Amino acid sequence: MCLVAAAAIVTLVGAAARAEEVRQVLPGGQAPAQPAQLTREKAPDESEIQRFCSNIADAARDRRYALQAEELKQLQTGIDERMKALEAKRTEYEEWLKRREVFLARAEDSVVKIYAGMKPDAAAERLAMVNAELAAAILMKLDSRKAGVILNEMDQKAAAALTGIMASAARRVDPS
Repeated sequence: MCLVAAAAIVTLVGAAARAEEVRQVLPGGQAPAQPAQLTREKAPDESEIQRFCSNIADAARDRRYALQAEELKQLQTGIDERMKALEAKRTEYEEWLKRREVFLARAEDSVVKIYAGMKPDAAAERLAMVNAELAAAILMKLDSRKAGVILNEMDQKAAAALTGIMASAARRVDPS
């Protein structure tokens, strides 16, 4: 960028020098000065251009740093706003999750009581139609004698699948 500015200065100085060389003489006016008498501004040499560039380099760098600092402040403000919104959503989600867990605990207890009161053959038929994980959870909460009778009334494959799920859930350590 500095070299572009220096090239523009050289062009302007050269154009000014050429403008002085062309003079128009009006009738009755003074005779034009001899070309030797005209003073011509010399074009800036490389050292002057280097000095110019080095003189403005610090100011340009400072300005760039200031612009970058301002941009970083704006980005930080945006991030802070998003963090606040995310924190509010997280709090809302945690409250919703707590309400859901309380509801599910109540619902599970009432569902377990319903299956505990059913005849074993009817309970086995209904549990065979339900999601296997849900059926296993219900059986685990039932009295072991009642759960055994219900499993005895079920199809062998369904009972084996439920038993596998219940055994996996009963493990203390995750096998994976």
